Amino acid sequence: MSPHFHIPYAVPTVLLAIALVSRAPTFLRAWRDPEVRATTLLLLWATAVLVVITPANIDRLNRLTGVPNIASPWAYSFLTASCATGLAMIIRWREAPSPRRQRTIRRLYGAYAGVVVALWATFALADAPVPRIYDLDTYYADTPWMREHILLYLLAHLASCVVSTRLLAKWFPQIAHPWLKAGVVFLQIGFSSGLVYDAAKLTAVTARWCGTDWDVLSTRAAPPFALAQAALLAVGFIVPQAGPALTAWVRDRAEYRRLRPLWRTVKVLAPASAKARIGFWSPLDLRLLQRRQRIHDALRLLACHLDHGLYARARRAAAALHGEEAADGLAGAVAVLAAVAACREGAPAAPAAPADRPPRTAVDLSDHLDAVSLALRHPRTVDGVRRRATSTESLNVHV
Repeated sequence: MSPHFHIPYAVPTVLLAIALVSRAPTFLRAWRDPEVRATTLLLLWATAVLVVITPANIDRLNRLTGVPNIASPWAYSFLTASCATGLAMIIRWREAPSPRRQRTIRRLYGAYAGVVVALWATFALADAPVPRIYDLDTYYADTPWMREHILLYLLAHLASCVVSTRLLAKWFPQIAHPWLKAGVVFLQIGFSSGLVYDAAKLTAVTARWCGTDWDVLSTRAAPPFALAQAALLAVGFIVPQAGPALTAWVRDRAEYRRLRPLWRTVKVLAPASAKARIGFWSPLDLRLLQRRQRIHDALRLLACHLDHGLYARARRAAAALHGEEAADGLAGAVAVLAAVAACREGAPAAPAAPADRPPRTAVDLSDHLDAVSLALRHPRTVDGVRRRATSTESLNVHV
C-alpha cells in the first residue's frame, strides 16, 4: 500500500481546512468570544490531526526529522487537544456562565494537558526504531512505554467520546433551537463513530497481548470511523453557529433580489449624498443596507412629485383588476414611475392633497417596498393599471 496519496484522508482534510479558513474572518473579528475561539481551535486541531496521520505525511515527517514514528505523539497530541476543546464547547452550550462552569473547563483543560505531556514523555522513553505507517498501534502493542503511549491516547479519546455522548443524550430533549438540535445530532453520530474507532483499536491491541493477530481491526476497520468522526464533529460544532448566519444570508439575499427592480427604477436620480464605494465583494448585509438607503433617499427626492390622486386611482384600478393583495404594489409602481418621469423632466410639483385628508402615498410606498418592487417586475401589468387610472381621470374631467 503506497503512502503517497489517499483520497479517504484527503477529502475530510480538505473539508476541515475549508471550514477553518471560512472561520478565520469571524475569529479575527471576535477572537475574545470563547465559543468562536473554541470552534476555531477545534477545527485547527482536527485539521492538524488529519494532516499528520495522512500516510504520506507520516512518511515525510519520519524522513525529515530522522526520528522514526515521530508523527505518533504529534497526531495524538492534536487529537487529545481536539477532545478537550470539544468537551469544553459542550459544557459551555449546556451550562449558563458561572464560576462552577469555569472551574470545570479549567480542570478539563488541565487534565488533557497532562495527557499531552504524558504522551511525549512515554514516546521519549520508548524504543520504537522501526517506522510504522499503518500498524503502529498493534506493532508496538507489547513494547514498554509505547504500550502506555498507545493506551493513553486511546483511553483519553474513549473517555471524551463516552462523556460527550452521555452529556448530549441528556441535553438533547431540552433543546428547542432547531440549528442547535441539528448540530447535536451530528455530534452524537460523530462521537458514536469515535466509540467504534476506539473499540476496534482496543480490541486489536488486546488481541496482540493475547498472542492473536486481529490487526485488520486497527488498520482497516478503525480508520474510516476516525475520518467520519472528524468530519461529523466539525459539522456538528459549525452548524449551530453557521446555521443562523446562513438563514440571515438567505433572507438578505432574497430581499436584495426583490428590491432590485425598484432600485433600478430610482437609481437614475441623483443621490442625496455622495455614494459610498461598496463593491460586489462587500458583505451582503452592507450592500443590502446601501440598496435600502438608496431607495429611501430616492423616495424623499420624489416626495414632491408623487401624484396622490394618481396613486389613489391606480389603487382602485389595481384592486378591481388584480385584487386587494396586489393593489398596494401596483399602485405604488404606477406612482413611482410617474414621479421619476416628472422629476427627470423637471416638471412642477404634483398637486397637494386636501388639508383634511393628508396624503399617505409616501408612507404607503415605504411600507410596501417589496410589493412595489415585485410589481415593477411586470411592466405590462403596471402599464395596464396606469392606463385604466389615467382613463378614469380623463372620464372624470370630461364629466
